[in-house]
Amino acid sequence: MSSEDDRGPGRRSPLKSLYGASLQQAQSRAGRWLGHQAREIIPRRHQWRRDLIAGLPGAISSVPDGMASSVLAGVGPAHGLYASFAGPIVGGLTSSTRLMVVTTTSAAALAAGSALSGYDRGERSSAMLLLTVLAGLLMLAAALLGLGRYIRFVSYSVMLGFLTGVSVNMVLGQLPDLAGVDAHGDFAAAKTWNLLGRLDEVDWPTLATGVAALAILVLLAQTRIAVASSLVALAVPTVVVLATGASSVAKVQDAGRIPHGLPAPQLPDLSLLSPGLVAGAFAIAALVLVQGAGVAEAVPNADGTRSSVRRDFVAQGLGNVAAGLFRGQPVGGSVGQTALNVSAGSVSRWGGIWSGVWMAIILLALSGIVGQVAMPTLAAVLIYAGAGSIHPREIVAVARAGRISAVAMFATFVAVLVLPVAQAVGIGVLASLALQLRQDSLDLRVVRLQRDASGHVVETSVPETLAAGDVVVLDAYGSLFYAGVKTLQRRLPTPSGTASHAVVVLRLRGRTTLGATFLKMVGDYARSLEAAGARLHLSGVDPGLVERWRADGTFQRLSGVRIEPATPVLGESTHAAVLAAHGAQGDDAQGDPQDDSTAE
Repeated sequence: MSSEDDRGPGRRSPLKSLYGASLQQAQSRAGRWLGHQAREIIPRRHQWRRDLIAGLPGAISSVPDGMASSVLAGVGPAHGLYASFAGPIVGGLTSSTRLMVVTTTSAAALAAGSALSGYDRGERSSAMLLLTVLAGLLMLAAALLGLGRYIRFVSYSVMLGFLTGVSVNMVLGQLPDLAGVDAHGDFAAAKTWNLLGRLDEVDWPTLATGVAALAILVLLAQTRIAVASSLVALAVPTVVVLATGASSVAKVQDAGRIPHGLPAPQLPDLSLLSPGLVAGAFAIAALVLVQGAGVAEAVPNADGTRSSVRRDFVAQGLGNVAAGLFRGQPVGGSVGQTALNVSAGSVSRWGGIWSGVWMAIILLALSGIVGQVAMPTLAAVLIYAGAGSIHPREIVAVARAGRISAVAMFATFVAVLVLPVAQAVGIGVLASLALQLRQDSLDLRVVRLQRDASGHVVETSVPETLAAGDVVVLDAYGSLFYAGVKTLQRRLPTPSGTASHAVVVLRLRGRTTLGATFLKMVGDYARSLEAAGARLHLSGVDPGLVERWRADGTFQRLSGVRIEPATPVLGESTHAAVLAAHGAQGDDAQGDPQDDSTAE
């Protein structure tokens, strides 16, 4: 081999030249991307003041929301407060949905509480840190693997059942705290049942405090100060409790001390890792990513640019990693906080970022006051939020949409009520897949294409049997994967003992992918036809598929099938298949749809 010096001064090897050019191109692309990101992040001069003011109501409402989320998760209130400053800042800086606020959510809090249920109370705080970071890393992995495309397979009926179950759990789970009774049970409904048998133990000052907070929330809901209704519902009853010295009413500081100021970053304790925690992290990641996609649909970018599912995955993943390192709990795109952000006048991503900054200021200045908040008021806030998240009209609409949708919704709802959230998420995913497969099989429609007396191509019913000399042209509407293939197989005409010289032409125009299940079915059907003296033709097959089948040996497995590749002319390949079936060019026999466009 010759050295670089052998080629003379100033000459480089082709490999090094190619490497240098690739490196320069990568650096150029990275520079352009970073420049674009910087321009997106830098606040506009005419917008920053509106966003600064809009962020304050979000921060104020994050105080009760953050503490309430901690209650749902079964940890001290500091975790929700810390997450409410780290999540919005980091998530807001990186999301593609610019108005999305990444903060605590009820569903993620319930999932976190379920994942931590196996830990001793003294370990939960450290386990929460590990859980949150792990969930964030899973979200980043989902973005790297491009899993955003699979979100569309989570059906609306399953998601509605899940969210309704979460809302009901929120309400039922807080009733014991509202009444001041230490109820027992493995899940929220069981605790409520236990409470009903111990009504004589109700602490009346606690119940009065919670009911007063609920009344304030209801009364202020339609007023100009509705944005601050949660804060008022916390403050007014708490002041009354402190003024009257009602010692039986629990306070936030009783659930866990709130340190003054902001926490120092802390690495997770890997010794606390367990299969249950990993399963919980997967459940949280799935929930957060689906909810984030919902936020992107509800609040599109004002300039018309489309949100990137992958970038939103990254933003929520980074938000969770940051929240975990600052001892927070899981965060995600919040529909409620995003709506509040928009209604308060936010016009860019900085509305959410400023809400995180304002939250940090509140923690620095008012942490002592937060610890005095009466716990029944937090229960009232959660009950009000949970009840408001139940949508009876949508539930009725899904129930009336069909038996399959109703069963999927109800099954997921029941699973959320009686099972840990991680298992309920798994059941929801399985229900979505089952629903998809079932719909694929039901939605498939097979028709026969024939010419009528006027020469028009019309759709008619598929014959049950195939007689000698028949030429049957078929078209299929719907999915040709999995259950759809089985449905197609049942609807194909069965060759009789005298089906000699009969031909079935199956039109496949527009299908760019056909799976192994379909190919096996086609091979089996072609052999059954061949045994009866008939033949199968596939028309309109995508040329790319033909090339792949030729390369991977599929042609050998379909040796009894004649394949007519699609051409730019609609109906040409089907016409050729019919002519071949009749054994003569130009034979314009019945069943020959010369122009498929009339049949589509």
